[in-house]
Amino acid sequence: MKIDRSTKLPLDKFIEFALYDKDNGYYMKKNPFGIEGDFITAPNITRLFSEIIAIWLITFWKSIGSPEKFNLLELGAGNGEMMKVIISTLKNFPDCFNNCSFQIHEKSAFLKKQQHKNLKSENVTWINDIKKDNSYPTIFLANEFFDALPVKQFFKKNEGWVERFVDFKEIDRAKFEEQYTDIKKIEKILNFEISKDQKIIEYSPSSFEYLKNICDIIKKNNGGILIIDYGYLNSKMHETLQAVNKHKYSNVLENIGQSDITYNINFNIFKKYINQFDDLNSIFTNQKKFLTSMGILQRAEIVSNNIPFSKKSDLFHRIRRLIDEKQMGELFKVMLIKKISNKFKTGFEGD
Repeated sequence: MKIDRSTKLPLDKFIEFALYDKDNGYYMKKNPFGIEGDFITAPNITRLFSEIIAIWLITFWKSIGSPEKFNLLELGAGNGEMMKVIISTLKNFPDCFNNCSFQIHEKSAFLKKQQHKNLKSENVTWINDIKKDNSYPTIFLANEFFDALPVKQFFKKNEGWVERFVDFKEIDRAKFEEQYTDIKKIEKILNFEISKDQKIIEYSPSSFEYLKNICDIIKKNNGGILIIDYGYLNSKMHETLQAVNKHKYSNVLENIGQSDITYNINFNIFKKYINQFDDLNSIFTNQKKFLTSMGILQRAEIVSNNIPFSKKSDLFHRIRRLIDEKQMGELFKVMLIKKISNKFKTGFEGD
């Protein structure tokens, strides 16, 4: 993307440059995952995570009538590990597997190469435009996808609301700046009125664009989207913007293009946005409840029956990381958007 550094950029445009610029963007030139990278995601902690997602997919596929043709479209597939395990698992369920078109939507050219390498023996299609030629029921998967989309920030001052901008005429001396804005325009985009006690607004325009396109597809063709990401459900928004470099938090304005920039999703905003689609609804739980209700601990017991104690201990240590409330179990939320007529709740019982 072309950037005019002589002018200050809205925060989301700065993040777009820092993450996705084809020459300088963080996701466009390096592998961010694992010990050598900057963070690790659930599919790379243990393959049981992806196996559980695959089993959930089968039950959801049945809830939409077991269509003879349907798409499984993963948004932002990382290194391709989750899709690889899902395909391997679904091969044990040929009725579902044979009807499925496996698809990936990926913005990063670098990660797309990693995915092609990891999935070279599988029949997977890469989709640039999720709206194009989509006429079948589609089940979307978004694991840590939305948190990596560029975000805007607005702050309430005595004189009114200001939007955060970034001045980085000199890339090693970037600084935040503010500019007054009309809150009514923001409320129109968010589709709800900002309460008087709200001090900050943090949202991603790209997220809303994706959600609109996905909801239009679900309305037209049936299906749903499973979102797994870190965030919170409070109606009151918080400032959560952060940068991560080598598994440690860093300054958002430093190491531009070398650090991941992310934020905690306010799922309450997502819910309110979905409310404008009359025949769709959303349900929530946390990652601990979702994975345990889907049987990840029982699956781990079966898998670990014939392995040495050290490997069994390591497996349960990894699962604990996924479900412990002090680690990923509570911080990560799970959201399902589907048609209201579909009463499916598997994985969401009790919420």
